[in-house]
Amino acid sequence: MTFNSFIDQFGSIETIFWALYSMVAIVVIGYIIHEKREPVKALAWIGVIAFVPIAGLAMYVMVGRNHRKEKIFNHKEIKDLEYFDKISGEQLKNINSQTEIKKEVVVKHKDIITLLLNNSKTVLTTRNRVTVLNNGKQTFNSILASLRGAESSIHLEYYIFENDRIGSKIAKILMNKARSGVEVRFIYDDVGSWGLSPSFIYKLKKAGVKVSCFMPVVFPWLTSKINYRNHRKIIVVDGSVAFTGGLNVADRYLRRGRTGRWRDTHLKIEGEAALMLQAVFVTDWYFLHRKELLTQPKYFPPHEIKEGVALQIVSSGPDSDWASIMQAFFAAITKANDHIYISSPYFLPNQAILTALKVAALSGIDVRIMIPSRSDSKIVYWATRSYIGELLNAGIKIYLYKAGFNHSKLIMIDGEFSSVGSANMDIRSFEDNFEVSALIYDVEITTQLETSFVKDLNVSEMVTDEWWRSRAKLHAAYESLARLLSPLL
Repeated sequence: MTFNSFIDQFGSIETIFWALYSMVAIVVIGYIIHEKREPVKALAWIGVIAFVPIAGLAMYVMVGRNHRKEKIFNHKEIKDLEYFDKISGEQLKNINSQTEIKKEVVVKHKDIITLLLNNSKTVLTTRNRVTVLNNGKQTFNSILASLRGAESSIHLEYYIFENDRIGSKIAKILMNKARSGVEVRFIYDDVGSWGLSPSFIYKLKKAGVKVSCFMPVVFPWLTSKINYRNHRKIIVVDGSVAFTGGLNVADRYLRRGRTGRWRDTHLKIEGEAALMLQAVFVTDWYFLHRKELLTQPKYFPPHEIKEGVALQIVSSGPDSDWASIMQAFFAAITKANDHIYISSPYFLPNQAILTALKVAALSGIDVRIMIPSRSDSKIVYWATRSYIGELLNAGIKIYLYKAGFNHSKLIMIDGEFSSVGSANMDIRSFEDNFEVSALIYDVEITTQLETSFVKDLNVSEMVTDEWWRSRAKLHAAYESLARLLSPLL
């Protein structure tokens, strides 16, 4: 059959194209239904594919596929962390013994500790020194001092690393250390650190720094990688001092930008938990370098801290069976007795977290959520605002931070439990990104975080029912549209 006779028999090229497209769209919609996702997210994708032809299907192929189900990321083949698997198993057996858990505040959160031992083999560490770093100046001064003192190894991984003033300063130290014989390894995310030039990477490598790009987004592999990013912020020096939290490496954390001065929170951790952050880095490095398994004792040295802050370093991502960070947040929220304080720059919770917060407030718990009054993402800004009405109806107090852009990712509960890390209170952090958070079971550290939170309330505006009802109708329309799109973000 010739091409012309085929057209004559079956219709125009346009008709054939749309018939084929419809068949493909129906197959994809069937696949989405078969995945058994959250109904809201599934319906959002079905609506986009059905009502935005071609572009909707292209969007799904690029960013909509559920690789947690497809298991394209698999760290479980790594056998290097059997040591930590063994410890977590022993802790599960001994979780009820007084020898395993001594502090009262830790005993009270035994359920969360057990949850994380089960869903992610997250080891409880009790011999740590923790320093809260409340802004860019404190954070980078501490990081620079630790990097300059490195003697054996430096491991970094960042979502955003910019070749600006602070980035160049850190890069110079990394190159000097590498030249002097210190092992330096650096992982950067290809999407977050899109602006890093080849010349910058070349200089690092030439100096002896081992550099890896996490999941490069280069066509035609774009479709399977753009939606799953390494959002972690980790530095480990000599296996004994570590940093994690909300700050990336960029001048915006030190200087006023278009959204004002950035407010963020980071941690300096010394002791057992530094080894846990080292384990997260080692796992990610092995994912990128299948032949380099960093399990030698020099990367996990002994330490001299006998007693200190109890915490768990929990990581999550599309490589794990469970959304471990989200589950920990949910468990902590549901067991609150007095108050829940949350600071999040991007507040787009899933239904479980949203319901837990509303139930807590309706039960008499003092729930306060701080979000930015301005943001670096317009769509996320309006989507975040779309939750304000129903939160207010449940009795939750909402505060708009006015002194710049608050990028801190914090949860503090009852003055005893807190979380500092890279994970936002949003669906992307819960499901799609590689994240890491420190869950802290300690009154002193939690009190420090809560004191800073209350201080930030003094430069925030509390949202009242009257203010909310009188907002511009156009703003309400923006919020509704952004909320509709939020499952796709």
